[in-house]
Amino acid sequence: MEQFFSSLSSFLWGWPMIILLVGTHVFLTFKLKFPQRHLFKAIKLSVAKDEGTQGDVSQFGALATSLAATIGTGNIIGMATAVSLGGPGAVFWCWVTGVLGISTKYGEGLLAVKYRVKRENGEFAGGPMYALEHGLGMKWLAVLFCIFTAIAAFGIGNTVQANSITIMLNSTYDIPAIYIGIVMSVLVMLVIVFGVKGISKVCSTLVPFMAVSYVLGCVVILFLNASYLKETVQLIFSSAFSPQAAGGGFLGSTIIIASRFGIARGLFSNESGLGSAPIVAAAAQTRNPVRQALVSSTGTFWDTVIICALTGLVLVSSVIAHPDIDCTHGAALTKAAFDKIPIVGPIILTVGIATFAFSTILGWSYYGEKSIEYLGGHKLIIYYRMAWIVAVFVGSVMDMALIWNISDCMNALMAIPNLICLLLLSTVIVKETEYYLWEDRLDEAHKVKNTIKSKN
Repeated sequence: MEQFFSSLSSFLWGWPMIILLVGTHVFLTFKLKFPQRHLFKAIKLSVAKDEGTQGDVSQFGALATSLAATIGTGNIIGMATAVSLGGPGAVFWCWVTGVLGISTKYGEGLLAVKYRVKRENGEFAGGPMYALEHGLGMKWLAVLFCIFTAIAAFGIGNTVQANSITIMLNSTYDIPAIYIGIVMSVLVMLVIVFGVKGISKVCSTLVPFMAVSYVLGCVVILFLNASYLKETVQLIFSSAFSPQAAGGGFLGSTIIIASRFGIARGLFSNESGLGSAPIVAAAAQTRNPVRQALVSSTGTFWDTVIICALTGLVLVSSVIAHPDIDCTHGAALTKAAFDKIPIVGPIILTVGIATFAFSTILGWSYYGEKSIEYLGGHKLIIYYRMAWIVAVFVGSVMDMALIWNISDCMNALMAIPNLICLLLLSTVIVKETEYYLWEDRLDEAHKVKNTIKSKN
């Protein structure tokens, strides 16, 4: 089974999926007249309260929750794996993917708010499943999306992350896995029992802390490697377009290999096009769909354009500065880079991975919860939360190779309905953008009543 799902994952995340995702990024970038140019306005909106609006959490709370689910071990270990297998050029292609992915994340956020519904309990729900059902009339495709999301959530968003925390704490501090599993399960239970409001409150505090501490660690390493930064940047750009292997301690890295691993890591890291982030974007207190779309788009900027790029610069410069570093394995490369910061380096890495992974568990719990709610109604949520807590413990004490590959497959499968939704509703995205953004009506409330009673 492990071999089967490993092969299936490699196929699903191969060139066809990469072309589909990148193609959607490029298509929406041009059709929306480069929404990246509104980035500073979007960042400003993300930290401003939208008073007198409907929603469950603030715009920043929704953004923090999506970032919590997005920024995980993939930004640290995953980026190192891309550099190890794809060479320095992978950093450039990952960065480009992040810049283009801002457009797709914008489109997802817009559709999430436009087609969101208000359930009988007063909570908001939205995401690709509601856009597929109410925007395109494709209920069957919405059901498939939710099934894939619910399965993927228990893998990449839960057990795999819990396992990463356990392995790290066990190897670094020799803490028994069973104790780590018990503590994590209790902590997760104390947060998710309060629903999206509890999750967003914790994430709003945790995400800035973990991001700032990790970024500061990266800046310190870059300062230590300052004399090699020019060479680092030159090597990244030359390797990105070179038909020859990079050499210098790196594995073979032609333009094909570099772009393959760089683009794949960027896509997988920022989740633009995956359909996960718009689920929480729909819960935001916002005046109109475009305001939240702009806020959502900043998630890809912070995740890939900043954090993944910084990680890449740290890794490549560390290999150049210290040629004896083992750059054939992602985890070893990351550890070796942070070990160069005396005393606090390993602590920064340990805390970074632990908080990143834990916040991912919280963020993905909401994605899976809303998918289950769409499939069977609000009554199933209590059972889902119980299963989620148990899964955290199970993930802490068992091998995750098979689960990782299964969840990789589900991630790819949930992206397909979402991309279909984005492409078929692209004219709606443009129309809303033209009215609110291009014609300068961002402060105007949505004229159409965009919340309806759910029939589920």
